Amino acid sequence: MSLTFFYHPLASFCWKVQIALYENDTPFTGSIVNLGDKAGSAQFFALAPMGKMPVLRDESRNRTVPETSIIIEYLDRHYPGRQRMLPLDAELRLDARLWDRFFDLYVQVPMQKIVADHMRPADAKDPAGVADATATLRKAYDVLEQQLAGRTWVVGDEFTIADAAASPALFYSSMVVPFAETHAHLMQYFDRLVARDAFKRVIREAGPYFQYYPFRERIPARFLFE
Repeated sequence: MSLTFFYHPLASFCWKVQIALYENDTPFTGSIVNLGDKAGSAQFFALAPMGKMPVLRDESRNRTVPETSIIIEYLDRHYPGRQRMLPLDAELRLDARLWDRFFDLYVQVPMQKIVADHMRPADAKDPAGVADATATLRKAYDVLEQQLAGRTWVVGDEFTIADAAASPALFYSSMVVPFAETHAHLMQYFDRLVARDAFKRVIREAGPYFQYYPFRERIPARFLFE
């Protein structure tokens, strides 16, 4: 098989690309990376010296592709499927890229800051940083509430890269900073995301690893499958 996807089933940024792969039933071989095992993950580190997941390796094109947004655009260009992740219309494509970055920078990043701080020892915690990250998430929710009013998806009428980015970002952020009652459009949008088969598959595959998530007690019961 030409494509090998280096990832971890619990990693939110990896979910973003998995969703794009599953939306289009793109054939690939998955390779789970354990960053704690440098010897066992030697192939991954040879491809990604910075040690950042995910990474896509395409043997048929002799190309190694890092960074989630670039991976998804690469798949859209060279392995297109029924669901285009970047719209053909130039203006909609620009909007899709914009909201993709919004979810990565203003939802994923502050969420990960809060999770990482939770794992620190008491004498290394950063309460000011967590407060800033929490404020960023709440502001992002407000912006999204306005953007999603009257919309099914973030951009246009079709599921795009922006929605692939939103899925894991909102899944994890909603546990560390829950949506407010005033975020009705955002909550409804999130329900539409988790109803998609691709996202259900990602969650099911992550299930055995949820025990290692620092906020595992906050995972809603509807996402805990037998």
